[in-house]
Amino acid sequence: MPRKPNAKTVRSEIKKVIALEARALERLGRSVDGAYERAVSLLCRCRGKVVVMGVGKSGLIAQKIAATLTSTGTPAVYLDASDARHGSLGLVQRQDVIIALGKSGESDEMRDLFPRLRRIGAKLIAVTAEPDSTLARHAALVLETPIEREACPLNLTPTCSTTAALAVGDALAVALMKLRDFGVDQFADNHPGGRLGKRLTLRVADIMRAGRNNPVIRENAGISRMLVEITRQHAGAVSVVDGGGRLKGLVTDCDIRRALESGKDPRELSIRDIMNPRPATIGPDALASRAVKVMGLRNNPFNVLPVVDRRGRAVGMIQIHDLRARGL
Repeated sequence: MPRKPNAKTVRSEIKKVIALEARALERLGRSVDGAYERAVSLLCRCRGKVVVMGVGKSGLIAQKIAATLTSTGTPAVYLDASDARHGSLGLVQRQDVIIALGKSGESDEMRDLFPRLRRIGAKLIAVTAEPDSTLARHAALVLETPIEREACPLNLTPTCSTTAALAVGDALAVALMKLRDFGVDQFADNHPGGRLGKRLTLRVADIMRAGRNNPVIRENAGISRMLVEITRQHAGAVSVVDGGGRLKGLVTDCDIRRALESGKDPRELSIRDIMNPRPATIGPDALASRAVKVMGLRNNPFNVLPVVDRRGRAVGMIQIHDLRARGL
């Protein structure tokens, strides 16, 4: 049976592990040499794909590195060294570059592949803690990850070593991004789904309430007509426009409450008396994520945002609930 955990002991052990892994990364940083520069150059010139290979825990890290490279502009695939011995090696071609991960560089699964990889002719980059290992000897470039010990109390479970390998993969991906001038637009093209993709690709025009669903009222209309429009559209606000559809102001539920609380006779008020004549606005081509930021910029965040085109016309309205419904 496991011992009953002691809170102080648990916190101490967790801090110890984090400190050990942090020191491993510091040691890794000091070991960066010209091989890293040459590795980035080789990967940048690759005319095929990048194949990231590993087995066991190193294989899991290799999967993440391949995914990061692919999403940041460097086409990459993961190859399990065990599967490679049973047919999957067929995906490796001469024009490819292989990144092979292995702390010891002596796994049987990996060593069995070296003769065949040499015949294929694909360049091999080794990421290993053992620069004299079999893996390192078969590699064109060796990226050493010097690990004094694992964070595991038995010094067996890959912890510091996998953290270091992951950091190497991230570093290569970021360096390649900068060499390729990989920007937000390309990143968005590779991430069309999920919250991240929406933040980078979804436009105000894709979400705004437009046409018959756009709550607007002429500035010379009566208060009762304005109330009907606000209620009908369920937006909590209405854009006030002139005869040409140009935005002149905004009336929200909050503006109406303030007008009623002022003690004035509602029958004597006009829309101009109630509206905010200088509301924040946004264009239809702006990113929807920008609308989220604009709505939260002020000391008192607001829930609606008129959408105005280049001619100043109120062409739509964004409601905070619409943004939340789309995961923003």
